[in-house]
Amino acid sequence: MARTRAACAAVAIMLAAGTAGCSSGPQTPSITVFAAASLQPAFTEIAEQYKTEYPGMAVDFNFAGSSDLATQLTQGAGADVFASANTAQMDKVAQAGLLDGAAVPFATNTLVIVTAPGNPHRVRSFADLAGPGLAVVVCQDPVPCGAATHKVEERTGVSVNPVSEEPDVTDVLNKVTTGQADAGVVYRTDAIHAGDKVATVEFPEAAGAVNTYPIGLLKDAPQAGPARAFVDVVTGEAGQKILHAAGFGKP
Repeated sequence: MARTRAACAAVAIMLAAGTAGCSSGPQTPSITVFAAASLQPAFTEIAEQYKTEYPGMAVDFNFAGSSDLATQLTQGAGADVFASANTAQMDKVAQAGLLDGAAVPFATNTLVIVTAPGNPHRVRSFADLAGPGLAVVVCQDPVPCGAATHKVEERTGVSVNPVSEEPDVTDVLNKVTTGQADAGVVYRTDAIHAGDKVATVEFPEAAGAVNTYPIGLLKDAPQAGPARAFVDVVTGEAGQKILHAAGFGKP
């Protein structure tokens, strides 16, 4: 009996201390942000700025193609914030009744072509991507970068026959930087982030397929207050400065 009382007392002390015998201590509160893959470098930096303004709050990211993220959300995935690479995917989330208020445009992005350093295949235009013997990669059509590429194809009459269609723009860039493809269509921000790993070819037709990025607070967000604060940082002066430095345009 004495042993039982002693054991119960020990358990009570552990629970009071918040350890319960298997916890490493209090968990850091966090918000969950679903964000387009092209936002990863800039949002990672914005998260550091956010944490200086709101110490004690962490940011957990899920970076992927916006169409994949929208599907995850409409199928029940939990998150606090959604940042899409175009309005179409945000509209899907809004139409499902998942947004708390209206989404806010916060950036724009433009397509470019990337090739191996030095542009060994001498790609000079969007039309060159349809040339024979050139291994081209693009994003899948539902993904914003893929939808924008398809829009350029329709407007120019140029049909690109890619060797693969990737689920997000990061995968397109990786195919080029690792030599698995000769050229790829990505965002200007991705080319800037890749630096000297790629050569960048701008084409005028991209001006007709500029993507606007919206960000929105999700309904029933577990951390609604801190999540709204993150949106404020993204759309505020500090966030906009980081986005501009990364190559994003004004919304």
